[in-house]
Amino acid sequence: MRKWALVGMLYVTVVILSFQAYDKWIAKDKGTAAQAGMQDMRNMEDTENKDNMEDMENTEHKSAETESAGHGEDAGEGSHSHDADSSHNEGSQVNAFVYNDKNKIKIYLKDKAGNPIDDLEVNHEKILHLIIVDEQLQKYYHLHPDRTGEGEFSIGNSLPDGYYKAFIDIKPKSQAYEVEPVPFVVGNPNTVTHGHAMVPDTTFTKTVDGEEVTLNVSSFKAGEDVKLSFDLDQTNLTPYLGAMGHVVILDEYGKKFLHVHPSNETEPIFETTFDKPGIYKIWAEFQQNGKVRAFPFVIEVKE
Repeated sequence: MRKWALVGMLYVTVVILSFQAYDKWIAKDKGTAAQAGMQDMRNMEDTENKDNMEDMENTEHKSAETESAGHGEDAGEGSHSHDADSSHNEGSQVNAFVYNDKNKIKIYLKDKAGNPIDDLEVNHEKILHLIIVDEQLQKYYHLHPDRTGEGEFSIGNSLPDGYYKAFIDIKPKSQAYEVEPVPFVVGNPNTVTHGHAMVPDTTFTKTVDGEEVTLNVSSFKAGEDVKLSFDLDQTNLTPYLGAMGHVVILDEYGKKFLHVHPSNETEPIFETTFDKPGIYKIWAEFQQNGKVRAFPFVIEVKE
């Protein structure tokens, strides 16, 4: 019995020592391994977070560079457009509007943003020449409205009822401008007309109020320099708006507008060019004995 008791005590001692050794060495090693594993996981997470942050920063940086480059391109294009506008390569920068009632015709000059345009050069004694024709190019009026405000002009309306086109001839000091027809209606016309085919004149001598004027055309070919000279009684011819006459030319559709002044200060000789073949209406204005008359001519320009 004593022998077995000693054996049992020895067994219990060995078991206890084994547990102590396991707790001291094996469990500690496992705990250390577990801690190392957790630290490795933390390091991996930190690395991934760092990489993600760097990727985000790089992406944001690249996006910023791309956005900046895009803005630079836009700025370049904008600058180019601005330069083009400054060099007047973008067409007309001024819009002309015509409003009328039974008493007045009003003209408004605006830039593309809707601001009034009022900085105009004097052109043959006037800052604005208003040319009005009817749709059939039979009636012709050369008027000079008064300035009534910034970019605003007005003149009395004595036109008979009908359909008209206005040509506002101005010279803005700092904006490009092209004269274009501005259609408008006066009163209540009974019928709608859309113009009619013009027939070239067979004779170029016209008489108005007893005064006779003959037109001489140096060339009827498109693209060539053309001299328009007029034979008339010059003994009673006096300057009109600073010149010995004015010539206004429209194509048969009332779209292409030319306002030509004499090539010298003493003779009614005018120089121009017809870019395209077609039929053109010419009004030659002369002041004789203090009265201004417009002499109409129709010519055909060929290839």
